[in-house]
Formats: sequence, C-alpha cells, structure tokens
Amino acid sequence: MDIKEKEVKHQKKPEWIRVKLPTGKKYTELRGLVDKYKLNTICTSGSCPNMGECWAEGTATFMILGNICTRSCGFCGVQTGRPGAVDWTEPEKVAQSIKIMNIKHAVITSVDRDDLKDMGSIIWAETVNAIRRMNPETTLETLIPDFQGNQRNIDRIVEVAPEVVSHNVETVKRLTRKVRVQAKYDISLGVLQYLKEQGVNRTKSGIMLGLGETQEEVFETLHDLRKAAVDVVTLGQYLQPSKKHLPVQSFITPETFKKFETFALELGFRHVESGPLVRSSYKAHKHIH
Repeated sequence: MDIKEKEVKHQKKPEWIRVKLPTGKKYTELRGLVDKYKLNTICTSGSCPNMGECWAEGTATFMILGNICTRSCGFCGVQTGRPGAVDWTEPEKVAQSIKIMNIKHAVITSVDRDDLKDMGSIIWAETVNAIRRMNPETTLETLIPDFQGNQRNIDRIVEVAPEVVSHNVETVKRLTRKVRVQAKYDISLGVLQYLKEQGVNRTKSGIMLGLGETQEEVFETLHDLRKAAVDVVTLGQYLQPSKKHLPVQSFITPETFKKFETFALELGFRHVESGPLVRSSYKAHKHIH
C-alpha cells in the first residue's frame, strides 16, 4: 500500500463530498409512495446523494432483472452470484411504479445477466414498451450493460427507441481490468459507437474518478468517447461501497472536475455533468434535449 492510498483511507472525506439529507415536499411524498408500494428504485437502494434533487425534478432510476449480478466489478455494491429466474411480470411492475410516482423522466438500468442467452435484452425491450403503454408522456433513458457486445441484443434496445441510450465505460483503459474485471474497455466503446451507427439520437457514458487514473488518462478517455460519437458524458467521484471494494486512491477537487468539464465541452459533447457528487443519472432529464 503506498502512502497516498493510506492517507486517503484514513482521512475524513473532504467538505465538497459531504451530502445534505434530501428534503422537500415532493421528496417526502415520493418517499412515502416508495415505502407504501415497496417500489424498487436505485435512488433508495443505492442511497444516491442526489435523490432529493432528482425526485423534485420528477426523475427516478429503476433497476430491472433482479438484484444479483453475474459480474464482480471492484467498485460496485450490487451483490454478485447466481441470479434467480427472470420475472416476466417485471415490465408491468416497473411501468406501474412510474405511474404511481408520476415520474416525468425515468432512467432504467440493470444488473449484468451473462447467465441468460439473450443477456436480459428481451426483458429490457418489454420494460420500455410497458412504460410507453402506461406512461405515454414519460421520457426514457436506458443505462444498459454491454451485452458482451452482441449486436442482436443491442438491436432490441435500438428498436424500442428510448430518448437516451447510456452505457458507462466507468474508468480509463489501463484500470478497466482491475475495476470492471469481466468487462472490456474496447467492447464498451464499440457498443456506444454501434448505438450511434444504428441511429440512436442521444448516447451517453460515465466515468468515475479517484481510482488511480491520471489527468492525461481522463483526457484520453473523453477523446475516445467523443470519437465514438457519444453525446453526453458524466464524471463523478468514486466512493468505496464497503471495505471489500477497491479503495479510493484520491479525492478529486471541484476545480479539477471543472477542468474536465471545460475540456469535454471543447471536444464537442452536447451535455457534460462533472462534479464530486455527480452520478450517471444526475440531471438526466436535461440530456434528452
């Protein structure tokens, strides 16, 4: 363990990543509905720091295909193991949740389902269709896994035409094997490029910082994403979910996040969200325009 890592491990989190507790009438109202109907949002299960702000704007994130992932990424708090059977009623349940909560913009994400022949892409498409039927005014972002780069599975997402299709590279190329274990940087870039080639209007990706990357590597990653014609990018601070996960190597200052934002905008991204508390669905409702 190097000195820098040790220092980070034992120091208090800097002021700029201290989270204010969510408040407000809309938040309280939605929290009540989530608890009453036992709705499964990532906002609550992931204890997102922006939950109050997003809910006040009518945005929420839902996770489909269960809560056990077939991959074991070093940064992610989702349980790894053998997932249960697919719940074919899930698309209707998610659509119903969005209706109950009166969500204007929904972000749908999922665990990786490498155990399934279609890697979950059929449930993905059915979920989008169910939401459209029950909530015709709701706009959608689908934050998809890589589907191992399988084009038929990606096509199922393209065919149901969400307003935004997102896939996160998560980290720089050098750290991908350590951070994402079973995923490959070039496959992720290929998925994003393929989506654009198939006519997806708005594509999006996200990067976590503080895992040991250099500033130059972040610039290179932004270059790679832009080369793949990605429209929207988010950059946020990695925070360790538990002691079993990868340690935080550094806390990135708000000034450095601002520098990355300026660089990304100069590269031609249509929207850039860059800051310590930014998560991939932060201000998601703005990314459709």
